[in-house]
Amino acid sequence: MSQRDIEYGLEQAVGQFVLSKSAVSEIAESLTEEYEAFRTRDLSQEQVAYLFMDTVYEPLRRWGQKTGVLCVWAICEDGRKVLLSLSTTNSESYESCVEVLRDLGKRGMCPPGTITTDGALGLTKAIDAMWPKSLRIRCWFHKMKNLEQRVPEQAWPAFKALVVDLRDAPTRKKAEERRDQIVAQYQREFPEACRCLLDDTDASLNHLEVPQRHQQYVRTSNLAERAFVEERRRTKVIPHLQDERSLVQLVFAVLIRVSDRWNKKSFSALEQHQIRSLRRRRKLDEHEVSLQESQPDTPTRRSAASAA
Repeated sequence: MSQRDIEYGLEQAVGQFVLSKSAVSEIAESLTEEYEAFRTRDLSQEQVAYLFMDTVYEPLRRWGQKTGVLCVWAICEDGRKVLLSLSTTNSESYESCVEVLRDLGKRGMCPPGTITTDGALGLTKAIDAMWPKSLRIRCWFHKMKNLEQRVPEQAWPAFKALVVDLRDAPTRKKAEERRDQIVAQYQREFPEACRCLLDDTDASLNHLEVPQRHQQYVRTSNLAERAFVEERRRTKVIPHLQDERSLVQLVFAVLIRVSDRWNKKSFSALEQHQIRSLRRRRKLDEHEVSLQESQPDTPTRRSAASAA
């Protein structure tokens, strides 16, 4: 952020001028160094169990439009919640999303057990291409919002109760039976709602594959959304950020502190064993050719081959 942005943000927060220009300059410089270290750090030691991806959009003064910051959060095998990545994006296109996933792989992150997202087509396509063995989960919060828009207000409570019963089914087979019953009952009355319910249906039920206590964590992108609430408390006092660099640094400054507060172990030894069992069933730790490796030879790879 610029020095003026930091000065203004601090003045808005406490109601008065609190720091000298030199102190503000030191804050800006230390934040830049902290972000660069975060952006390039090794991820091979992070035993990621569940991944969450979502985008927050903020206005920029320079272009007069909103720019997104795609955030990647993880719950590790021991229950720690960790911020893994931040990157600017104008849209959740396949190209921009797959580049984010490649970067995670380059920095040593193994394929996660699950990845929870909204229904952005570019993002879901990138996940399916990059990590085909991981369970992609369609966020149920967004699913319920979409369903509510397609059912009359007076009929929504009854319809919602059936969908919640489907979502919380004890097994995937039972969930599929309940889904089919809802469609059979409401196909003529609410065809749009039934189409929405069937949309990306496998991903909507993948949360039932994880340990039961963890299903409430992975079935929505709430982890990322909660962090965005903290971020918006800071940005709402700044009508327009100067540029993408300012935006990324401000979002990072807020979310990395949130990550530090949430970075506590919370899963038992039994839960960690269940997560490792899921990884074995999905064969996530077996060697597989990633998108990065399947691309045409880069100069580095050609040099290595020549040396061999």
